[in-house]
Amino acid sequence: MSAHPLDDPVRNSLEGPLSRFAVRRGRIMRADPAVSPFLVHPDVLEPKDWDDIAALFGPRTVVGLNGPERALPEGWSHLETFGLVQLVGTHLETRPFAEAVELTTADVPEMLDLVGRTEPGPFLPRTIELGTYLGVRRDGALIAMAGERMHPPGWTEISAVCTDPAFRGQGLATDLVRAVGHGIRARGEEPFLHASDANVRAIELYLSIGFELRRTSRLTLVRTPAPKPQGSV
Repeated sequence: MSAHPLDDPVRNSLEGPLSRFAVRRGRIMRADPAVSPFLVHPDVLEPKDWDDIAALFGPRTVVGLNGPERALPEGWSHLETFGLVQLVGTHLETRPFAEAVELTTADVPEMLDLVGRTEPGPFLPRTIELGTYLGVRRDGALIAMAGERMHPPGWTEISAVCTDPAFRGQGLATDLVRAVGHGIRARGEEPFLHASDANVRAIELYLSIGFELRRTSRLTLVRTPAPKPQGSV
């Protein structure tokens, strides 16, 4: 485990509270592919590591590597490098939200649809198993949600914060973040979250309700190679 749980929250989750979701191959570890696309890897990747990443993710699959763009083996391709900010809820005021309901596996199809329309970040068919997810319904339709993702010891990440565009401007995201944070603090943990550094509006919102910047990092998206032709070595 790293010096601080939030220095490497994915590793510290998969080697700790979320170990049941960890899939390993050599020095590489990832979450169950139906749960999360996150990857844990050494800072310096050796040829065997690249092979193990490709084996865990499969051919022509987008993979997120920690750090800036790096030299890639033959067949791999670079897609994008962008910045991330890590925010901790130092001064976040948490409280229940009366309109929020706890979402279950029966709600996953609607959750996937909402995520697909709002793009808050990765959400897969079994992501809901990572923690509590709260949602708001209007006229029966799911219009907003937020939930828990990574769980490094002592901390819980708030994730999948999204609102249907037709219902934005009503403070639903803020109310849901406060409510998810309330549940986190009830367990004796502290909330944190990540955002793309390009998502200025979201970052400003989080800072305004009591989050503080802890660190910045870079994420590089690459694509694994195509499968080798039959008979090749």
